[in-house]
Amino acid sequence: MQSKKQNLLPKFQKMMEQVGENIKLARKRRSLTATQVAERAGIDRSTLYQIEKGNPGVAMGSYFNVLRVLGLQNDMLKLAADDEFGRRLQDLKLMGK
Repeated sequence: MQSKKQNLLPKFQKMMEQVGENIKLARKRRSLTATQVAERAGIDRSTLYQIEKGNPGVAMGSYFNVLRVLGLQNDMLKLAADDEFGRRLQDLKLMGK
């Protein structure tokens, strides 16, 4: 099955690149090689390279496994955790406005 290329607006691509850089820095702070992390995460070294570049086409599960290896798996729980906009919409509805 062929995967579809993910196209992001430049602003959001920069965000993904920052995520990748954060992951790379976390790996280096732990003095782990890319090969070690890739093997422990059950992914190819090339996939880890794409994650560290912030490639949005890499499966979320691969990102999770790398975070798990780095001991940062709970960071996934922070995604969309604070839905400020959704709460405001809900509050407006509850207030009858």
